[in-house]
Amino acid sequence: MDSYSITAVRAGDPKPQPGSPRYLKHRQRIHIAVIVIYLLYTIYEADYWVRLNGDFYQDLGLPVDVDEKKIKSRFRRLAAIYHPDKAVSPEDHANAETYFVKLKSAQDTLTDATKRFAYDRFGPDMLKWQHVSSTRDYIMVGLQNTGPLYGGFIVFMVLLSMTGYLQWGRYVSPPGVSSLSDLRWVERSCSSQWRYLIFACLALIEYHTLTRPYWSPFLTKILNPLLTTLTSHPPLLPFQFVALAHKITLTFFIAMGQLASFFAPPIPPGSSSSSAFDEQQLQRLEQLAQNTEVETGKVLALEMAPMVGDEAGQNDMKGRVQEWLVQNTVRSDPEVRDAMGRAMQRKRVGAPAGARQQVTT
Repeated sequence: MDSYSITAVRAGDPKPQPGSPRYLKHRQRIHIAVIVIYLLYTIYEADYWVRLNGDFYQDLGLPVDVDEKKIKSRFRRLAAIYHPDKAVSPEDHANAETYFVKLKSAQDTLTDATKRFAYDRFGPDMLKWQHVSSTRDYIMVGLQNTGPLYGGFIVFMVLLSMTGYLQWGRYVSPPGVSSLSDLRWVERSCSSQWRYLIFACLALIEYHTLTRPYWSPFLTKILNPLLTTLTSHPPLLPFQFVALAHKITLTFFIAMGQLASFFAPPIPPGSSSSSAFDEQQLQRLEQLAQNTEVETGKVLALEMAPMVGDEAGQNDMKGRVQEWLVQNTVRSDPEVRDAMGRAMQRKRVGAPAGARQQVTT
């Protein structure tokens, strides 16, 4: 028994035949379920890695709104416990030293207002930045590191749009569209705009999160209270929230690319919008034919170069080419041969007895 029979067919019911409406409906439901599960798993995996990497607040065992005095007090207690000098074996000494350096880095970062601002928004990467001292410096470097991500995505989306790979998710034309020119305008103005809209919202949220002196109200008033109240999940820092937003957005785009075809309205038979006569595909074929014609003209001009200025030779060459085409292409076609045979038979009607019959080739 295959997985389709287990997941889509009830016990005792006959298995639908491939291609039947019931079979296609079941396959559609299974496909949607697999994509949704993939989306949820990807979000869970991204959150798992965020929790696994941790943050300075978790390393010190302190809440995210802790003040400087409590940070120093907590570090002194942890340093007294995990100081490398208290390790017995060399291996324990190396591990204790690594952990102590991590605690010291957390204490130094969170007790400095400027570094704490940068850490909350840009994560541990800010520790590697050079020649930065003020809040403005950290913001400028952070935005410079974020800019290429959005620029690369926009270029990628534009290239996909130009090549026609973003046809899924297209807005449906309004019922008032009657002419082909109106339909073209609607498709060009509305096609795939929701992706750019979502991406613009993501960029605006990230810019607000990284540049404001306070945490995002969405984090402090909605998301983090829900996480800490309903689950054991620690509060998200702004840089963790941004990383999850990036991952969720990318996964959502991929999932919608697979799901959009299932939710698209069916195209009625004989409709001018049928995929067989898709305007964009016709434009591609037309462009390809034009390019082929240009290249053929160049090759023909190159072959005729030795006869430039020799009008008689050119006319003789054209005649020979035309005769070759007629003899080897037109007359060899089965339909042409059949038509010529029927025409000759009609001419033979009423011919005198003993007249010679011409054989067509």
